[in-house]
Amino acid sequence: MRLSDDFDDRHSGVPVIYMAIGMLLFVITVVGAVVLTNKKPQSMERPEESAALSEEETIGAVDMTTAQPEDPYISGSDLTSDDLDFWHMYDETESTEEEEEKQKEEEEEKVSDPSTDGKHTKLIAEDGTEEWVSINPYLTKNTYDNAGLVYQYPIMKYYEDSEKVSRVGIKVSAEDGDINFDRLKKAGVDFAMIQIGSRGYGSGNLMADDMFYENVRKATEAGMDIGVTFFSQAVTTEEALEEANRVIEGLQGFTVVYPVVFDMEYIKNDTARVQGLSKDAKTEIAMTFLNAIQQAGFKAMLYGDKEWLIRKVDLTKLISYDVWFSQEGDTPDYPYRFTMWEYTKTAKLNGMEDPAKLSICFIDYASK
Repeated sequence: MRLSDDFDDRHSGVPVIYMAIGMLLFVITVVGAVVLTNKKPQSMERPEESAALSEEETIGAVDMTTAQPEDPYISGSDLTSDDLDFWHMYDETESTEEEEEKQKEEEEEKVSDPSTDGKHTKLIAEDGTEEWVSINPYLTKNTYDNAGLVYQYPIMKYYEDSEKVSRVGIKVSAEDGDINFDRLKKAGVDFAMIQIGSRGYGSGNLMADDMFYENVRKATEAGMDIGVTFFSQAVTTEEALEEANRVIEGLQGFTVVYPVVFDMEYIKNDTARVQGLSKDAKTEIAMTFLNAIQQAGFKAMLYGDKEWLIRKVDLTKLISYDVWFSQEGDTPDYPYRFTMWEYTKTAKLNGMEDPAKLSICFIDYASK
């Protein structure tokens, strides 16, 4: 039996519709499963409570990232985070080592610097060259306090405990011409070191100073104490003894309370007899003269500038004699003991036409 066309169209369309609905439900199920899987669970609290909770959680999170834990150690180790900062650790070590090395170099440089080590003194030769020489630790040191020196031109004074303990003297010879010792006395000069004679630096002849006796008389009448100088150019100990005996003879009948001085020097712009003498030879000559003067009952003294005293003679053999140190300036820098200091050779004083050679004496020989 043949069915009608209408029957066929109705019954053939039903399965198609079911299939479409089934496919749609499957797709919806899959999509829903995916959405539910990826969606965060929602809180059951009200929206404002959820917002507040979220804010507290956020603050807590910030605190956890910024606050330091009470336990400073990491993972149970005894090292801190600062200990693990090894990059800067090497920088600090290198910096410390460099500073220590630099400090050590500065200390070594200071110790080796002769101007600050206290073991050297500077010599300036006649030609202007400078040299640092070692200070002999066995010689008696200069203990004067330069702060006690007061220079009221042209008079130099020295004070100890606010009391003046020095005297001023003048060195004179026939070369200074006629001298008014009364005016010198009023100007502040206390004593006179008067040249008695000399030996020619070329001829070697002994010569008496033409003004010696007159200078002694005038200085004594003016109330000054007297000392004596002799300019030596002896080249043997025999000549030195000859010079000393001539001085001793010339002083008979005079009161000399200040020292009798041995003065040996080179000659500027010329050659002296003593130019070629060795240090030992000059020392022996000086000792011969000074010993003879001392034995005659006078106070013997050695005169010289810094270079002469340190370089030209052996002071270790002359330590029993007082020293008259010659150095122009406001303060002396001679490292060893001395009792007189010639501080100027160009002073202007009422009583002399020529520049005056003034000295300060740190002890009063007249009272000894």
